Amino acid sequence: LRFDEQVRVVVFKSEVKGVFCAGADLKERAKMDDAEVGQFVRRLRNLMDEIAALPVPTIAAIDGYALGGGLELALACDLRVAASSAKMGLIETTRGLLPGAGGTQRLPRCVGVGLAKELIFTGRQVDGQQAFSMGLVNHSVPQNSEGDAAYQRALALAKEILPQAPFAVKMGKLAINRGMEV
Repeated sequence: LRFDEQVRVVVFKSEVKGVFCAGADLKERAKMDDAEVGQFVRRLRNLMDEIAALPVPTIAAIDGYALGGGLELALACDLRVAASSAKMGLIETTRGLLPGAGGTQRLPRCVGVGLAKELIFTGRQVDGQQAFSMGLVNHSVPQNSEGDAAYQRALALAKEILPQAPFAVKMGKLAINRGMEV
């Protein structure tokens, strides 16, 4: 995707109804030794960083649960659209863990430091409407009977981006991302 000039926008969605991404398999992780856990978390963090660094806009279509690493995936995207019924949270502290794939860095940039600390410290889950009101998602839409309302809104958003000058969009994303690091 990084090098394909035909790609102008990337939309992330799940093929599993009611779930965007439920995060890591904790039963699998429990079988890993410390070195394996460290390698797993590094690979996951690198994946999220690669998604965030894609030169084109990325949109997460959250039509269900986005928990732990699933919300970290959504946070790695430039834009997020959620069904009002979606459930999101960095719930790692409820499992004795820490968000390790960039959530501790990206969530405060999205919703502010105080709210990010509250959400991470409590492991609280929020629905799509709450996420919209706090700035976690760009749009919250009522879920439809097909279960893909967020995806449909994400496609409409992508269609708004497509007519814009590709180089200008890429440079705009780069300038914003670099500016956030200063």
